[in-house]
Amino acid sequence: MKQLNFSQLSVVYINCTLKKSPEKSHTETLMEVSKAIMTKENVGIDEIRLVDHHVASGVYPDMTEHGWDRDEWPKLFERIMSADILIVGTPIWLGEKSSEAQKLIERLYAMSSKTNDKGQYIYYGKVGGCIVTGNEDGIKHCAMGILYSLQHVGYSIPPQADCGWIGNVGPGPSYGDQTWKGTPLETPVGFDSDFTNRNTTFMTYNLLHLALLLKQNKGYPNYGNSRNAWDNGERWEFDNPEYR
Repeated sequence: MKQLNFSQLSVVYINCTLKKSPEKSHTETLMEVSKAIMTKENVGIDEIRLVDHHVASGVYPDMTEHGWDRDEWPKLFERIMSADILIVGTPIWLGEKSSEAQKLIERLYAMSSKTNDKGQYIYYGKVGGCIVTGNEDGIKHCAMGILYSLQHVGYSIPPQADCGWIGNVGPGPSYGDQTWKGTPLETPVGFDSDFTNRNTTFMTYNLLHLALLLKQNKGYPNYGNSRNAWDNGERWEFDNPEYR
């Protein structure tokens, strides 16, 4: 099998845990599995724990222009845009992605009307995926909302772009825990889950494959999808049925 060179790619992991650093994040522990693959493949890695930053709520690019005293989002957005791949990590609370994950999606949406040098929406040519952890059900539900939102604003989603780990129904140890109620566990929780390990590996490589394809082809052609061209009257032979 031909070895591919992913070293020209970069990824940003955004951990949407509700825990501020340096408190342990179980979501971050699973993200480390994906990051280890990225490191092996010589991919540039950046990581943001959103709750550590003063990110205002809202759907405008800079919320200091809308009543907020402080908003670190514009600077974080520069880091996000410098990466070819975005991986959103979130815990599950009450069956849903975290409030930090929702805030992230809203702030990504705030920038989505911007355009690239082809006149396309700004996230065209970038690739997205997600990592979800929690106790009880919800991985697919959370991934559904996150991946839909990412593709809606312009990210490209490859096959099987999500992974996760959940424990049994009810209170219990979380991913990576080495003790439970003071009792040492034989192995860190979830580390021996073939399902989680496989899906995390497949997700990571699928993101890399799609990102590499897009990078090698300089993103998508802008025929039929340029917002700037549309605003300037281009319709690419589109025939509006209203005027037939």
